[in-house]
Amino acid sequence: MDFGKLQNIDHVDFTLPTDHPDTQPLLIRNKQDEKPEVYIGLPVWVNKAWAGNIYPATMREKDSLLWYARQFNTIELNSTHYHIPGDTTIERWRNSVPRGFKFCPKFPQLINHESALQNTHSMTAAFCEAIAGLEDNLGSSFLQLPPYFSPSQLPDLEAFVKFIPESIPVAVELRHPDWFTDNVASLELFEVLEKYRIGTVLTDVAGRRDVLHMRLTTPSAMIRFVGNGLHPTDYSRIDAWVQRLKLWFENGLQQLYFFVHEPDNTLAPDLAIYLIGQLNKVCGFDLKVPKKFVQPVQGELF
Repeated sequence: MDFGKLQNIDHVDFTLPTDHPDTQPLLIRNKQDEKPEVYIGLPVWVNKAWAGNIYPATMREKDSLLWYARQFNTIELNSTHYHIPGDTTIERWRNSVPRGFKFCPKFPQLINHESALQNTHSMTAAFCEAIAGLEDNLGSSFLQLPPYFSPSQLPDLEAFVKFIPESIPVAVELRHPDWFTDNVASLELFEVLEKYRIGTVLTDVAGRRDVLHMRLTTPSAMIRFVGNGLHPTDYSRIDAWVQRLKLWFENGLQQLYFFVHEPDNTLAPDLAIYLIGQLNKVCGFDLKVPKKFVQPVQGELF
């Protein structure tokens, strides 16, 4: 993910912002006794460098999703940003993953970037129908709004989310600076998102600390974390997130999607494994820790 990346992070303040004042009350209002759902994943399932690391060295590339789904329980599905998948593709994806695995599809760029959500009902309906085919393996979709989508377009956003079927969970990622500097605009935005039960995406990236607004509008959090090549701050930032998430879980967070990005994503599994270990240790979870393949595995199915 190139958004917000910096070549030099020496002077970046990575301190995790305090929560928006409305986040904790929202969690408390929605608090339940059920164990929270925790999904940790990466933005891709194909990366040749993972062979012999989190995949067997002898694995065929076409089997990447099969092995990815054995290691992680969710995927940030970016391929849907470029085209709407057909029924055959949806069925293949669904049949490649176990029960409980969640795909989190990104809305097509023709809808949110090129059309700015206007006159997109037909395409949006087609997309929603397609991803509904994932059935129980559908997680939260996410709508990434471009940097030029400003608060003046809030009516377009409201009309759009109102059109989305309630059966399709959605979280919105905002990038225009005015959403975070205009208090009236942000108040109106979050009221709309709460009204239609639309979540927010929290993006933790070096060059745009303002997008880390820490406002939840549903008891589900989607976090996109962009590391810097396993720099020491990657780990300290993850530690800070684990402490914050512990508080959110205690207050009523019901669901977490956390996606780890690294430059070219080669090192993303390492940081994701660290995150899973810290969540298990600090929050008392028993999340599956991905297995490392140090040597070629003999006798594998693939």
